[in-house]
Amino acid sequence: MALWLPLLLAVLWAVVSMRFSVWRTQKMLDAQSRPLRDPDLERLTARMAAALDIPEIRVHVFDVEPVNGLAAPDGRIFLTEGFLKKYRQGLVTDEELASVIAHELGHVSMGHARRRMIDVTGQNAVFFLLTAFLSRFVPIIGVWIANMISTAVMARLSRRDEFEADAYASALLIKSGIGTAPQKSLFRKLGALTRTRTEGIPAWLLSHPAAEERISAIEANEARWLG
Repeated sequence: MALWLPLLLAVLWAVVSMRFSVWRTQKMLDAQSRPLRDPDLERLTARMAAALDIPEIRVHVFDVEPVNGLAAPDGRIFLTEGFLKKYRQGLVTDEELASVIAHELGHVSMGHARRRMIDVTGQNAVFFLLTAFLSRFVPIIGVWIANMISTAVMARLSRRDEFEADAYASALLIKSGIGTAPQKSLFRKLGALTRTRTEGIPAWLLSHPAAEERISAIEANEARWLG
């Protein structure tokens, strides 16, 4: 009981913290976003909506500079203003942005936000148990080791979600007649667009798979689906 009570409290705290984070994120998105209005992108989202047999796909602009797309916990799809600036500069095409929208739709369709809430709760429980265990044997670095292990677990789960969302996007892009070429070309240029450097970082600590891995997975899916 001496071990289980703190563990239950840790899980409860993780749940409360996650729900507060979701609420705060949604409030921030409400305050800093607007509907996307772009005829070229709207034509592409209309094609994807038709492929999904739904009336429309609504996309919002999140008014921040980083280049990103995101799926909110409430199911809304966002492209950042930073991403749209790259689009207006001609560095990103409308079809490449459509592939981002399709990817975020994959996260929504597969319930990744809800799954992530469960994963984070589990991560906190794993961190607590590992810290309690390892601190008995390596008191000074036990917490650090526990954090490394729990972070690696979360990174692996995040990469799984990214591959699943990529596969969903590929299927939708193929069905809507856009194809996967824009999806793959965006991955090839994404590092430069976001100025992301992953050299020297162990792959098992990266929350997103490497671009080459994602492109290989897309091509493997194409070969299986269309071969």
